[in-house]
Amino acid sequence: MYPKISDLINDWFGTNINLPIQSYGFFVAMAFLCGAYFLYHELKRREHKGLIIPKQKKVMVGEPASLTELALSFVISLLVGFKIGGFILEYSAFASNPQAFVFSGRGSWWLGLLLAAGYTYYIYYSKDKKKLSPPKEEVRTIHAQEHTWPIVFVAVVFGILGAKVFHWFENWDDFVADPMEALVSFSGLTFYGGLITATFAVAFYGEKNNIRWRQLADAIAPSLILSYGIGRIGCQVSGDGDWGIVNMLDKPSWISFLPDWLWAYDYPHNILKRGIPIPDCTGEYCYKLAEPVFPTPIYETTMALLIFVFLWCIRKRIKTAGVLFAIYLIANGSERFLIEKIRVNNVFDFLGLQVTQAEIISSILILTGIGLWIILKKYDQIKGRNES
Repeated sequence: MYPKISDLINDWFGTNINLPIQSYGFFVAMAFLCGAYFLYHELKRREHKGLIIPKQKKVMVGEPASLTELALSFVISLLVGFKIGGFILEYSAFASNPQAFVFSGRGSWWLGLLLAAGYTYYIYYSKDKKKLSPPKEEVRTIHAQEHTWPIVFVAVVFGILGAKVFHWFENWDDFVADPMEALVSFSGLTFYGGLITATFAVAFYGEKNNIRWRQLADAIAPSLILSYGIGRIGCQVSGDGDWGIVNMLDKPSWISFLPDWLWAYDYPHNILKRGIPIPDCTGEYCYKLAEPVFPTPIYETTMALLIFVFLWCIRKRIKTAGVLFAIYLIANGSERFLIEKIRVNNVFDFLGLQVTQAEIISSILILTGIGLWIILKKYDQIKGRNES
């Protein structure tokens, strides 16, 4: 396992560098970048087909920088510079534990003030250079693909928030034991919590910007499952605990051509420091699981990529808006429900059944997808008959 990207680089190239980039965070960032790439092209395609209408927005040009804008620029750049100074002056501490350092009070006020003064002046100068007397109002066309990064930003913020909240409910005892660690730690994210909150937040953003939720949901569906699959690579590489149950079974002959670690893996050097000590190991992450388990993140990545390819291939053939998203819900829910059978998770007593939170939500997603598919098809049929 490689808890940090520098661990992977050092292992491959025999170096001894220390980068403040955790493997899990790196792959989460890659997941959003890849998802944004496909979302951008899908939004652009849908506008070209007339499925999404670009928004006309009135903007004022030639206005000088306001006092509020300058004050906000100063405060934000001050805080950013303060932290950047800390990263530089205390690099070893920052690289060893980036999250703790970011949320600590350590930094450099001198560099913060220098950056704040320079950036605030830049904002003032750039606005003053374009100043008109008097300022004038223009109508600007906002194309669908221009919403890509705002959509990703909304999805990231509300996704992480929802993932955290659902994880706290799923692991309430751990949260109560150390609330501050649970708040600032980037580990412990429940995917379905993020999916639910981000879906509502993104849908609200779309409706506010002239993108109907059915078109936006269809546009984002392939990117969602692709991002999920890439994110699971981060779980595998870092060894963050999203692994399966103990697997002491012999590897089936029909997959004998695959490496043994794809069947059963003990996650050496996992980031959680779980298991037993590794002999003759030096460093912070010198543990491996006492018994091998199913490497479920790899299985989920494989299934997610297959679902992505399927959704991407059929997206142009589906005529009823919202149905592609319904298919995504069914496929995603089915994938997660199946993997829960061999995955480690907290079990709850639900209506007399022993189930996991993910099993409950994935079942709801499957039923929601089926119901949505039926309702949307019926709605379009009725609408077509009324128009004819």
